[in-house]
Amino acid sequence: MLPPLYDQKSRIKLLVLLFALLIAAATVVYTNALVKRLSEREQHQIDLYAKTLRYIISTEESTNLPFLQEQIINANTTIPVILTDGENIIDNKNLGLPAHLSEADSVRQVKLLLLTMQQKHPPIVIELPLGARNYVFYQDSQLLRELRTYPLVQLAVIASLGMLAYLSFSYSRRAEQNRVWVGLAKETAHQLGTPLSSLVGWQSYLRESERFRGEPIVEELGKDIKRLEIITERFSNIGSVPVLKAENLYQTTRNAIAYLEARVSRKVKFSIETDLPLDTPALINVPLFDWVVENICKNAVDAMDGRGSITLRLRPVRPSRRWWTRRVPRPQVAIDITDTGKGIPKNKLESVFLPGYTTKKRGWGLGLALARRIIENYHEGRLFIKSSEVGKGTTFRLILNQ
Repeated sequence: MLPPLYDQKSRIKLLVLLFALLIAAATVVYTNALVKRLSEREQHQIDLYAKTLRYIISTEESTNLPFLQEQIINANTTIPVILTDGENIIDNKNLGLPAHLSEADSVRQVKLLLLTMQQKHPPIVIELPLGARNYVFYQDSQLLRELRTYPLVQLAVIASLGMLAYLSFSYSRRAEQNRVWVGLAKETAHQLGTPLSSLVGWQSYLRESERFRGEPIVEELGKDIKRLEIITERFSNIGSVPVLKAENLYQTTRNAIAYLEARVSRKVKFSIETDLPLDTPALINVPLFDWVVENICKNAVDAMDGRGSITLRLRPVRPSRRWWTRRVPRPQVAIDITDTGKGIPKNKLESVFLPGYTTKKRGWGLGLALARRIIENYHEGRLFIKSSEVGKGTTFRLILNQ
């Protein structure tokens, strides 16, 4: 299970997301209310505009005409309007046409705008004497159109800022985690150095002692010392750029499980199968690669309670092309590590790679997290769970470059 820190982070992320959605929803609702009010106001203004035109056209009195012309007709400086008699365009206002257009181009543009207006709003009919009619077509003002799109623009800006903040936070968090990983690894390698030197001295003493000369235990002690030296080298490589070499994948994989195979229950059967030629190479740092394979296999042994089988199968894979680069991808190979253990629930498939996740009473839950870092950060490969079924087992896939 994950430590409380990770559960708390998940809750905080959920709360932040809900708060952001609440702000976005409130913004959209409030802006839509403003748009509705402004639209009603413009509708009322156009109705008054049409009534004034009808009065000006129909009346013979001239007393109020200058006032009406100035205060209503000319006061409309924002709402695009086209006046027609049903067939011909009589007048237009606030269409925003470029001044340099020729008369023919202007007429063409006005007709196009008229078609747009016909689709936006029904025309306002002006009843004239003798049964004649004029029609007022209009569309929303530029301000209203911009206000309609404002929530989308605002949401895009908020989303962009949120994404930048998330990426910055993730980058700084990964950098901090990397420093912790490197510091822990270097300190572990340093702490192993002193007892390892002492063990080397004790082995030399036992070899020279007549009492223990030729004893198998001395040679076994030497194997464990060699193992500790490999582990120390692994920890020392964390944080520095490892040297990758083209190694025989089949032989390197077999060597990786040889040490573990001799030290786990005899009821656990290891096997290696290959769909590749036996001399297939892969770019590997051997000490780190061995560490990854051992971590996955140790977890498999624990999942099987010391009884079952672990199969490592070497396969060809089609290299994946990165969408952001045109570089031709390197050829790749895969190692599928399949156990017959308890399996992993679907909702935990990614959690197993988080630092601190463990189902055991003892352990820090760092093995798989470290394994993924080694493969993805240092080998530029991939490590993921290919498949898992509760009660039947799990298959990890490890992809390497050639």
